[in-house]
Amino acid sequence: MKEKIHPTYYHDAQVTCSCGNTFITGSTKKVLRIELCSKCHPFYTGEQRIVDTAGRVERFKRRYKLSS
Repeated sequence: MKEKIHPTYYHDAQVTCSCGNTFITGSTKKVLRIELCSKCHPFYTGEQRIVDTAGRVERFKRRYKLSS
């Protein structure tokens, strides 16, 4: 590896989510601010929902006779 071309790696970088959750990880930035984490992301919390725009989901289900 070449000398002095790589960024400084912080093993104790603090991550702060918009929900208030904080945790420590490794990163090239000392402080990270994120919008979603595993505590508030819909996939991990079980609150995942389908965003239906103009009835497209229902139209798809009717077309292929799928039940929800």
